[in-house]
Amino acid sequence: MMASEGGVDHRLPRIASAIRVIPDFPKPGIMFQDITTLLLDPKAFRDTIDMFVERYRDQEITVIAGVEARGFIFGPPIALAIGAKFVPLRKPKKLPGEVISEEYSLEYGTDRMEMHVGAVQPGDRALVIDDLIATGGTLSAAIRLLGAVQPGDRALVIDDLIATGGTLSAAIRLLGAVQPGDRALVIDDLIATGGTLSAAIRLLGWLNEFRFEISTSVASQRESVLELRWLNVLVSSNC
Repeated sequence: MMASEGGVDHRLPRIASAIRVIPDFPKPGIMFQDITTLLLDPKAFRDTIDMFVERYRDQEITVIAGVEARGFIFGPPIALAIGAKFVPLRKPKKLPGEVISEEYSLEYGTDRMEMHVGAVQPGDRALVIDDLIATGGTLSAAIRLLGAVQPGDRALVIDDLIATGGTLSAAIRLLGAVQPGDRALVIDDLIATGGTLSAAIRLLGWLNEFRFEISTSVASQRESVLELRWLNVLVSSNC
């Protein structure tokens, strides 16, 4: 992976600057992260794909699951590059044949997500691609769909590629490596609504009934580091 001083990849500023922020879309109060401008910059688009390919090429990923609609843009080139199959996670009534579905919450309402029955097999290792995390609802629905294929204990590694403030490309690996009794640490770059944090807690909570302590180390006015420490004693918040 190509990085500059301090461990920050030199490609990130170009990616960030290529994403346009549109206020009050699709409704007042929403700061919409428009990645169509990223697609108009071939270098920034290639850098985005390359960063994921470099990170996951040797991770034995067998499935790239793309969330409609912008996951369909980033998912297929990543799948081709690492030799994985691509599975679309679609809105209702878009997929023919037998499907399974999950409802999820958005910043501005609710929706449902569907996946073809048989698209993912037990033993597959899945990487979920979406363009941003807002409330964490889409992410949770994707994991529930994939988890329906192979229920049981799963490790969920949330890997956020920061493109710009509030815009994250989410990658989830189903590893089967975390066991009840393990202590989990979740790292994110900032707290906005707390939706992403809540989703991470729910996902990890599938492994066991955890109690947790939340602490934040503020790096700047816009960034913070989250630590979720799973304990057996109490819940406390230092946020």
